[in-house]
Amino acid sequence: MDLTDKIFTDADAARAHLEKLQWANGRTCPHCGTVDNSVKLEGKSTRPGVYKCRDCRKPFSVTVGTLFERSHVPLNKWVLAVHLLASSKKGMSSHQLMRSLGVTYKTAWFMAHRIREAMRDDTPFPMGGEGTPVEIDETFIGFDPDHRPEPGQKVRTGMKMKVLSLVDRESGRAKSYVVDNLRVSTLFPIINANVTREARLMTDAAAFYGSMFWNRKHGVVNHQRDEYVSALDAEIHTNTIEGYFSIFKRGMRGIYQHCAKRHLHRYLAEFDFRYTNRTALGIDDTARAAKVLKMITGKRLTYRRADGLTCAA
Repeated sequence: MDLTDKIFTDADAARAHLEKLQWANGRTCPHCGTVDNSVKLEGKSTRPGVYKCRDCRKPFSVTVGTLFERSHVPLNKWVLAVHLLASSKKGMSSHQLMRSLGVTYKTAWFMAHRIREAMRDDTPFPMGGEGTPVEIDETFIGFDPDHRPEPGQKVRTGMKMKVLSLVDRESGRAKSYVVDNLRVSTLFPIINANVTREARLMTDAAAFYGSMFWNRKHGVVNHQRDEYVSALDAEIHTNTIEGYFSIFKRGMRGIYQHCAKRHLHRYLAEFDFRYTNRTALGIDDTARAAKVLKMITGKRLTYRRADGLTCAA
């Protein structure tokens, strides 16, 4: 997409673009759900893009009930921010977003978190079909605030933040979770909710996977023995999910550099979204950004929630 497009430079064009995406099936009142039964309000004292529902008599705009509600940032800057974050393979720092949008660092940081919230999908979706490979692996990043090492103490993996990821090799979808530990009681409910019984699971030789999947189709590679593809079956490997982790870690270390545990789930949502909707699967930057803009409804995020100070909306 051309970054000189009016939707990135003009608030009215951005609003029209957002209305086209949000109201593809007709202008919908966010208060009562009525479709195509509203009138546009005109007048000097009326904000642009405000409509009044003929059923519930309440005014609304395309941003009501979305992440953009009550934002003082012009809509064209929001649309540009979404496009930049959705099209940057390894992410975009808040400082770079600040320079690109011409806003303060605090505003850029909050905008980025709002966009990540739009990318987040907490609904478990079944991965894998009959014999379809689903790769499962864990990785470690940063330090867990509850297990930070003392000065001079040897760093162990248990002291780091833990991430469990699942990648459907056939559909290309990825789903990641922040976990407190790698116990079977923690991991099994997540895997069971996201992976079908018919899928063929691919993992490394970690003992807890063996105890979880003894009664399922399960392929194992032993990385400690320098085995990355099974000599018996070339389909057995975890190279796909390792590729996902390489993108995730390059972004977290090279672009973002630091992430508190309370924010990690949103960064994972960002990388999951871009990986699941990547160009190799036929989704270009424009389509990816449009998909984010369709996902902003019902995901209100206030600054205090994003800052981690309170969970109150």
